[in-house]
Amino acid sequence: MKKKILLKGPLLTRSGYGEQARFALRALRSKPDLFDIYIQPLRWGATSWLFEDNEEREWIDQTIEKTIGFIQQGGQFDISLQVTIPNEWEQLAPYNVGYTAGLEASRVPPVWIEKLNSMDKVITISSFSKDIFESSTYEGTHSETGQQVQLSPNTPISVVGYPVKTHPATPPLDLELKYDFNFLSVAQFAVRKNIEQTIKWFMQEFRDDEVGLVLKTNLAKNCLMDREATLNKLKQLVSSLSDGAKCKLYLLHGDMTDEEIHSLYCHPKLKALIALPHGEGFGLPIFEAAYSGMPVVATGWSGQLDYLIDENKKEQFYNVSYDIQPIQEKAVWDGVLMKEAMWAYAKESSAKTQMRRCYEEVIENTGLAAKSCAYAEQLKARFSQEKMFSLFTEAVHQQDPEIDAWLAKLEAIEEL
Repeated sequence: MKKKILLKGPLLTRSGYGEQARFALRALRSKPDLFDIYIQPLRWGATSWLFEDNEEREWIDQTIEKTIGFIQQGGQFDISLQVTIPNEWEQLAPYNVGYTAGLEASRVPPVWIEKLNSMDKVITISSFSKDIFESSTYEGTHSETGQQVQLSPNTPISVVGYPVKTHPATPPLDLELKYDFNFLSVAQFAVRKNIEQTIKWFMQEFRDDEVGLVLKTNLAKNCLMDREATLNKLKQLVSSLSDGAKCKLYLLHGDMTDEEIHSLYCHPKLKALIALPHGEGFGLPIFEAAYSGMPVVATGWSGQLDYLIDENKKEQFYNVSYDIQPIQEKAVWDGVLMKEAMWAYAKESSAKTQMRRCYEEVIENTGLAAKSCAYAEQLKARFSQEKMFSLFTEAVHQQDPEIDAWLAKLEAIEEL
């Protein structure tokens, strides 16, 4: 029997949660026998909206219209699937599922635990994120009884990663790169992504080498004003580093289709990805680079370890060591990132060592660089679309004990 499910999330935005919402939608659409889908789109900060004109967007627009009409007529949903940070989860249906990227730091705030416990099920995107939820407990005093109580998560949490994407024909990109060897970095120019240190350490390490770094980034949007602001910020950052340097830094800015982004990972002059964030719930660009066969230099902490470490617990990336320290004051976000939270700070010496090691092994076709394409095939099997869609829909689907018992009895009769 189909369940009427309301998907609430920023699925029309260019954001991490937008990507997450679109994955949820595609998984639900893969099971038309289980779900009758309705959509409530959300904004997501200052991020841009999607512009693609394709079958999926047409279906989304039609479903939004269907949802408006259904609500106006007093329709009720069986399940809500809410793709956003836990602060915003609500009781919207008899059965409510919260789907979140979690947090990229060492603990979640108390309000997140309260919201988690108000849901019937929670899904997150990495083992790291689940562990952070489950280890975040708080002691307090009950406002009415005065007794000491412990606030801890008691709602079941499932982990479902992202699926690999396949693009049979990625478009060629003319990037006009001077050198044949270039690193790639794909990340928003935000505190958590640690872009400034990444650039600084790259330029110091490869100052006298014919090596480039292509930075696909923005501050918030992909508009011309954002491009100018991003470019000015980069110029100020490298003004004291670029004088007399051989290495090159390139800014890649603006809207790119998913196919174009994947073209970066297989561009003949883009040899490896650098990612030194303070923390990731999952790290989608890192994942995309890894399953595309690109060697990865990354901080060895948080969500990216779900796929950068193989099923035999062996590292398949250039592991940058780190220190765990309190988050920066400017990263504090009321109700989300607490000042007491901590995250990873990549060590300068390790970052430079691993970038250099990666560069040399790519040139020599040895070590991890020589194995990156083979490991990509493992990732494609582990995180296939079929597997991830199945895991997600199983996590969402509300089981009915009475129907399950009835089906079990029916199967027993048939066996007789």
